[in-house]
Amino acid sequence: MTGSQINRRELLGAGVATAAALGIADTAMGEGAMLAPGVARTDLAAALAAFRGVVGAEWVAGDAASVVPWTGSYVPDPGGHHAPVGAVCPASVEEVQAILKIANQYRQPLWPVSTGKNMGYGRTTTAAPGQVVLDLKRMNRIISVDPVLCTALVEPGVTYQQLRDYLDENAIPLWIDVPTVGPIVGPVGNTLDRGVGYTPYGEHFMVQCGMEVVLANGDILKTGMGSTKNPSAWQAFKWGYGPYLDGIFTQSNFGVVTKMGLWLMPAPPVYKPLVIRHRHVEDVSRIVDAMRPLRIANIVPNVVLMMSAGYQLAMFHRRGEVWNGAGPVPDEAFGSFAAAHDLGMWNTYIALYGTPAMVAESERIIRGAFAAIDGEVMTEEQMHGNPWFHHHATLMRGGLSLEEVGLARWKGAGGGLAWFAPVAPALGSETLGQIALAKDILARHGFDYTSAFAIGSRELHHIIALLFDKSDPEEERRADACYRDLVEGFGERGWASYRTGVQAMDLVAQQYGATNRAVNAAIKQALDPNHILAPGKSGIA
Repeated sequence: MTGSQINRRELLGAGVATAAALGIADTAMGEGAMLAPGVARTDLAAALAAFRGVVGAEWVAGDAASVVPWTGSYVPDPGGHHAPVGAVCPASVEEVQAILKIANQYRQPLWPVSTGKNMGYGRTTTAAPGQVVLDLKRMNRIISVDPVLCTALVEPGVTYQQLRDYLDENAIPLWIDVPTVGPIVGPVGNTLDRGVGYTPYGEHFMVQCGMEVVLANGDILKTGMGSTKNPSAWQAFKWGYGPYLDGIFTQSNFGVVTKMGLWLMPAPPVYKPLVIRHRHVEDVSRIVDAMRPLRIANIVPNVVLMMSAGYQLAMFHRRGEVWNGAGPVPDEAFGSFAAAHDLGMWNTYIALYGTPAMVAESERIIRGAFAAIDGEVMTEEQMHGNPWFHHHATLMRGGLSLEEVGLARWKGAGGGLAWFAPVAPALGSETLGQIALAKDILARHGFDYTSAFAIGSRELHHIIALLFDKSDPEEERRADACYRDLVEGFGERGWASYRTGVQAMDLVAQQYGATNRAVNAAIKQALDPNHILAPGKSGIA
């Protein structure tokens, strides 16, 4: 293998492929791409050239071929409006500051990402055209882990896999809490988008503690206790003094988070995963009403996933195995295929953590609650070899898995997936109406109802996976229209989404009203007057 071949492999593996490395002629920067409002092609070219002076040419992409690694997405984008025009990969806070100075000079907007693997929400694609991805994956230091206080301080490029490996290599008996595709994503990016996991530490923003943020003007803000002299309590006390600022940097475009503190969970003496199976779609309301008091009382301490048969089957099977008829897959087909694979129509995954006596007493209470509503409470021994149980048992102990990537193959190799996640109170009366509305909208556009409910302490997340064939342009257009109908239809009923992909950020923001948007706009203008940080993120220009 020649030296040039080795270099090419290294560049591609890092997610940066320059035109020279690919053996093609360097084209005009951003040629044919949609530019940001007010940015000339010469401005983009000058900004990219200046970025090279900061990070080195190998860490800047600006021609059509080299930008390709940042253009892939599972979400619908029939008009091609969400592909970035470039990417720059800094390795330090100082390089981030220099890049922001250049972006301000040329009014070139940036789209910050940590690892860029947020699967059903857009990955590294952007909310508005003409943006350069500020890819922070090279900033991947685990700065500290305190095994006594059970805290960590990490940079945005750190993945959950990297953190897990660090804990294992140093024999630190702490657990991490991960989202569904944990190995390739990281705690900073997931927390900033207010993602969740499945252990008792599953509300990731609740267990975040302290941030370092580079503001649009290059100033460095350390939140909480971080701005004090010798800040020993930065990762121990969330609030600091005065207004609590961490929240404004989640789901926003007000700054670039370059360090984040988080709390880690001590490994419990006993861990016992369970699944509760129900056989009928209409059981959903009884499940929520039985689970709510258990969650509020912390008898069930982890974020609960109540998985429909459709969602479960889509993880490991293709649609043609379940249904070859016309129209959306009917409940009967999902139910019979699920039963043949030791699943119910609803499969509710919970886990117990603590001493043997604590776990035994909690299990006794849980079995009594679900026996009253015809729930089958199944243990790991009873579900031995069941891949769905193994998947969730792994997640509920902070284990790492990529199995839910299989959802994107439900309709074939096209890889289409967009998550829609409206929120309601954790009341059984909120469920059947949502299911009926979702099925109606999905069926009108020709899509299947594949969903889950996540039960927090008092809230209910209805996680609908819109699965489509992205390689079919007509189906991608229908998926885009369907998603918009879901946002508006649920919004009319007071069920607004808590998180969304780049293709619908402005539409979801509209569901929260004019005053909310005006306040966000005022903060944006104060902190980023040139609007260089991710215009359009969460509907904030």
